[in-house]
Amino acid sequence: MVVEVANKGIVKLVLNEMQIHNKDSAPIYVKKAGKAIISLQDGTENMVTDGENYIFSEASEDEPNAAIFSKADLTINGTGTLRVKGNYNNGISSKDDLKILGGNIHIASADDGLMGRDKVLVKEGNIRIEAGGDGIKSTNDTDPLKGFIAIEAGRFDITAGADAIQAKTSVLITGGDFDIVSGGGSANASEKAGNMGKRSFESVESPLTAETDESESQSTKGIKASADITIKGGKFNIDSADDAIHSNNSITIAGGDISIASGDDGIHGDASIKIEGGKINITKSYEGIESALISIIDGEIYVVSKDDGINVAGGKDQSALQGRPGQNNFRSSGNNRLDIDGGYVVIDAAGDGLDANGSIYMNAGTVIVNGPMNNGNGALDYDGVFEINGGMLIAAGSSGMVQAPSEQSKQYSINMMYSQMQEAGRIVHLQDSKGNTIVTFAPQKSYQSIVISSPELKKDSSYTLYAGGTSTGNEKDGLYTNGAYQGGSKIVDFTITDSVTWLSEAGVTTGRNPMPGGPNNPGFDGNRNRPEKRKE
Repeated sequence: MVVEVANKGIVKLVLNEMQIHNKDSAPIYVKKAGKAIISLQDGTENMVTDGENYIFSEASEDEPNAAIFSKADLTINGTGTLRVKGNYNNGISSKDDLKILGGNIHIASADDGLMGRDKVLVKEGNIRIEAGGDGIKSTNDTDPLKGFIAIEAGRFDITAGADAIQAKTSVLITGGDFDIVSGGGSANASEKAGNMGKRSFESVESPLTAETDESESQSTKGIKASADITIKGGKFNIDSADDAIHSNNSITIAGGDISIASGDDGIHGDASIKIEGGKINITKSYEGIESALISIIDGEIYVVSKDDGINVAGGKDQSALQGRPGQNNFRSSGNNRLDIDGGYVVIDAAGDGLDANGSIYMNAGTVIVNGPMNNGNGALDYDGVFEINGGMLIAAGSSGMVQAPSEQSKQYSINMMYSQMQEAGRIVHLQDSKGNTIVTFAPQKSYQSIVISSPELKKDSSYTLYAGGTSTGNEKDGLYTNGAYQGGSKIVDFTITDSVTWLSEAGVTTGRNPMPGGPNNPGFDGNRNRPEKRKE
């Protein structure tokens, strides 16, 4: 079926129990038109299939290259069913705009499933894609106002050999229900892994001309854009071999319910990531959330990572190796930082919990870190400063590389260092001289140090730290609220005089890290106890 009319002509095709097959070319080919509309009649089943080899009139031709191929704007609407089998290359492709306004669309394609060069817009529909290449794709790389994907609603089930959703410029998602598997999923990441070398820091440049990180291997990301990604709503279940959500520029998450299992980063933005709301649950990742600038304003965030939980701007820490599927770049102006101004963040990291190759600023919210059990990493790791002026911070982990917030912080903190590793689940209870609870927390992993910072800690006030025991309070992520604490052993009494009070079983120390490598040992660098792991 070939459409060839005047450029301003609008052609509407109504598919009503149609089966269209062409073994030599595109079964539906819109060669010339102002706009083409394919309507799926209610209650009907329609099938479009092509062959594995196309015959072109000229040896230089490479199109049509999809079972449904349009050189004009293409719109699909209706409530019927359309099944497309793209044996040669792509499933449905438009050289201009592609709009999906409804219908049950099932695509199986040798390469890309659904492609609109200038833009892909989905307002509604039930879309299932099995693609050897990318699932949904927009490719215009010459106009910064084109090459984008916008999704308002619909149901999406995408299994892609490469990226599931990929835009040359931007991705905007305001609603929808997404089940995404890319590159065989996170369990397949090791098969695509390679030694890609260490990360590099780049000067800021146009995301349209920026070199991507797939020069040596196929990209297998969940949602990817060269410019910006914005998610304002929707429900997502992403299982990706490479990054689950990846932008070569910036990412903004303002809503939605996002579940991620990734063979590499959960969420990666070269320039910046801003989280303003929604729920994010990263159940598997190499590094959870990673960018040069990270801002958390609101939202509920859970991260499980093999290396760093939240990582600002990489660094010489082997995080581009270790069998990861790709190498990430950062567009850095030198002002790398993590800002936490709200939200609820829980991190389970085998590497550093909060890792900033720059500085950390916390003014509100709750952050709970179950950090590393090995002494080569720390629950907190920063190069510049960590100013905490509000919110609740609890960070438990190993003792070899321990850091606490900076001395210029307006809110007070303590760091307790144990002589022996404490077993997972053993309660840490902090109360004031009147018996009022400051924190009751049971780390989820073995630990030898714990940092606690709370607005309830006051200068020149006395406190007691206990270990073990039980609590009748309501427990969430190891943190107990309300209820009564009992049965623990007193570890130390102390009075807060400095912004950070360093503690051991023997009492208050000299004011800094009491462990080997501390202030009385060569190589101690201020509040940092990791001279051998300083990053550039």
